[in-house]
Amino acid sequence: MLDNPRLLPWTTPEGKPCYLSTDSDGSLLSRLADDVEAAQLASGEQVLTGARAVLADPKAGEYSLRFALTRAVESLADALRIAASRGARLPVREQ
Repeated sequence: MLDNPRLLPWTTPEGKPCYLSTDSDGSLLSRLADDVEAAQLASGEQVLTGARAVLADPKAGEYSLRFALTRAVESLADALRIAASRGARLPVREQ
């Protein structure tokens, strides 16, 4: 087993983090987590494109702006979780 369990890209129904402890990056659950992370990042790119369009539209109303910001915050949270998960799995370099 790994010393540092992998932070997974989903939470429990109560919102608590989920972790995977395995010595195989190729396990079924590891591959599923990789696929979910890829989908979250792709979704974030789409949200970013949409948010930029809303911000560039001087006629965008409050609802459009709130929707774009809500989606952007969700995508940012996903990206930060992925970064934390991947960063925790980097080998520690000795100085």
